[in-house]
Amino acid sequence: MRIPGSWTHREVSANGIRLHIAEVGTGPLVLLLHGFPEFWWAWRHQLPALAALGRRAVAVDLRGYGDSDKPPRGYDLWTLSGDVAGLVRALGERQADLVGNDWGGVLSWCTAALHPRVVRSVTVLAAAHPRAMGQALMLNPAQRAAARYLVEFQAPWLPERRLTRDGAVLVEQILRAGAGRQWCSSSEFTEVARRYRNAMRIPAAAHCALEYYRWVGRSQFRFDGRRLSRAVDRAIRVPVLQVQGLDDTYVLESTARRSACWAGDGYRYEVLPGIGHFVQQEAPQRTTELLTEFLTAMG
Repeated sequence: MRIPGSWTHREVSANGIRLHIAEVGTGPLVLLLHGFPEFWWAWRHQLPALAALGRRAVAVDLRGYGDSDKPPRGYDLWTLSGDVAGLVRALGERQADLVGNDWGGVLSWCTAALHPRVVRSVTVLAAAHPRAMGQALMLNPAQRAAARYLVEFQAPWLPERRLTRDGAVLVEQILRAGAGRQWCSSSEFTEVARRYRNAMRIPAAAHCALEYYRWVGRSQFRFDGRRLSRAVDRAIRVPVLQVQGLDDTYVLESTARRSACWAGDGYRYEVLPGIGHFVQQEAPQRTTELLTEFLTAMG
């Protein structure tokens, strides 16, 4: 998982676990949070670009992924947001610009609400605010159909077996189903799929990745889930850039757009035609341009 590049790999202890990071550059901290079924390498295009901008760019393997610890518990949004806030402090910084795709985007929304002192700004790719997604699942049959995997992942152990069977070929199928057509037919896609299939075959990685979804399912009937909904049900007080692929089959554009209700001043929403769920990899140049403009405008 420690793929060489212009970055440096190391481990950081935060929130009671060990997290693997890849970092490059100096300056204000930009913390990059990947989604499912990825690991830190999802940000390979943005890491050097952010360093050239004069930022300290850090891509982390989230709890349960890649080379980070895989404890049996802690896959609720309370704990995962604590991982992000703890990592900012463990890196010796008071604040960070959070950039997240998919689950990383959800964590960016939640961390800004639950730990506002450590967040300077939020950039969200292919991820609706948790309350926006909850509303869409109740009101929009198309979003319920797009998120049917949430139900499928609730079963014990069987989803893990399906996810890792035949060299984790299902990971490649998940990528193809969510991405825009152009990326799937590119020369890069084969290498990307191979990397993510290998990452999901790390012992316990598949189970940990699915526990994120299982907590969401269980939390609908538990106090901690209802408490989280109340805690994040307010506009965050930092600038927000939201980038959504128009061809995203997992988070519909209409669902992502609902997130504006929970963003305060300085909110910017961008839609990328022809792009699917894996925004920063499908459109790396445009994503980097938007992120650079956003961060530069804040000084």
